[in-house]
Amino acid sequence: MTLTGHSLIAGQPVVGGGKTAFGFNPATNGQLDPAYSLITGEQLTTATSAAAAAYPSFSTLAPAAHAAFLDAIADNIEAIGDELITRAGQETGLPAARLTGERARTTGQLRLFANVVRQGDFRGVRIDPALPERTPMPRADIRQRQIPLGPVAVFGASNFPLAFSTAGGDTASALAAGCPVVFKAHNAHPGTSELVGQAIAKAVKDHGLHPGVFSLIYGPGASIGQALVADPAIKAVGFTGSQAAGIALMRTAAARPEPIPVYAEMSSLNPVFVFDGALSGSAEQIDALAQQYVTAVTGSSGQLCTSPGLLFAPAGELGDKLAAAVGRAISACAGQTMLTEGIAGSWNAGAEALGSADGVTVVGQGTQGPTENAPAPTIFGTQVRDFVTNHVLHQEIFGAASLVIRYSSTAELLEAIGRLEGQLTASLQLTEADYPTAAPLIPALEQKVGRIIVNGWPTGVEVGHAMVHGGPFPATSDTRTTSVGTLAINRFLRPVAYQNLPQELLPAALQDTNPWQLNRRIDGSVVAADAEVSA
Repeated sequence: MTLTGHSLIAGQPVVGGGKTAFGFNPATNGQLDPAYSLITGEQLTTATSAAAAAYPSFSTLAPAAHAAFLDAIADNIEAIGDELITRAGQETGLPAARLTGERARTTGQLRLFANVVRQGDFRGVRIDPALPERTPMPRADIRQRQIPLGPVAVFGASNFPLAFSTAGGDTASALAAGCPVVFKAHNAHPGTSELVGQAIAKAVKDHGLHPGVFSLIYGPGASIGQALVADPAIKAVGFTGSQAAGIALMRTAAARPEPIPVYAEMSSLNPVFVFDGALSGSAEQIDALAQQYVTAVTGSSGQLCTSPGLLFAPAGELGDKLAAAVGRAISACAGQTMLTEGIAGSWNAGAEALGSADGVTVVGQGTQGPTENAPAPTIFGTQVRDFVTNHVLHQEIFGAASLVIRYSSTAELLEAIGRLEGQLTASLQLTEADYPTAAPLIPALEQKVGRIIVNGWPTGVEVGHAMVHGGPFPATSDTRTTSVGTLAINRFLRPVAYQNLPQELLPAALQDTNPWQLNRRIDGSVVAADAEVSA
């Protein structure tokens, strides 16, 4: 596929009227061609207006055609082949194996949502048939369904050039809901974004959909990104990135004449709690636990939103053995190239601030990697009393760094949990003997995280029906939602009730004949798709 270096607005390449920008290879800091032209505010309006024009037809698309469109996007992405993996690797420094897996996750998400569309339960059909003979007052016929919010702005993530970017989870769930998408590419991987954008645009065209269903734009976040959120045609926002950027978008959305929801996934420390039982085995078992922790910290150079930034280990001999094993494991690690020069610089600043904080020591450190943007991974250590009193120890370091915190009692753990901000995950390493000690932590953690894990690690988020990838602020902007899994579609829907409408005026999803073959809740009971509502 040919890279044009231009935005793709309603199916057409558009030469931006603003400045130009390049992608860079973080392994060399070398500039990558082509130059990408950045759009103006007027050109942005063309994209959002096209999305608004596409909404009436796309939001009412029949399930079979809608699902086939999502499947086609997945097929088109796979058809790009090695070119996509190569370009993504050049722009991010991520290894081919990681990117190949991420591509599979991206296409898997799309096909999962295609099945959700076919099955149709997300439409939330509820029917309370009329009860004209009810006393003392009759009941009207009332029917409810979920409808798409409208055009959605989606922002690409730096750390997932595929699974959380152009056709990633936010785009896939918004399109599955029936919402046109205006996607703002992340400037760190513009070529990757364009390749995937072309695959989506091809699916739009091949399936005869309105071209405004999808647009891909390039522009500065401080101007074009903010203008996109402020545009009156946009009805919701999906974002994955820094807390500062996410909050800036939230403020813009809240200040609009018509405020809109921003579903932002931002920062998380993902604490891990290790109990005595998990350390009471052999030295080899302790070494294995330490290696698992270090692998979770250093994987993808620690640039995962679920990387464990905190590990609570017991005081005393067992905790000492774990800390020593962690030190040995991390010392064998070399730094990996980070996504951008700027991200590597932020990691260095964060690690320096943490390392110089009172009560903090170095548990172990690896070696500088082969490139300038591959800092040595580092594990720091402190005591729980220092953690609960020093806010610096609560700051996320995006990259391969983590903090081991030594504790002496459940009471100390509960105090530490109480001081935590909202997180995506919390993990417990334990045996059955630890259940009584761990039990009081569960209700406390429920108030702080979106996912609780036992004897596992938070990295590697399964994409399925039960997954929650969310949590209280500042992990996300809306603690009620998830950005991964089929429940993510709910973010882009709202309920509408229809009272006493004749059959001829009802949407297909609510008609007695049930032409879309949906499961429905009738008078409070779930009724299978092949049943009809009596007149």
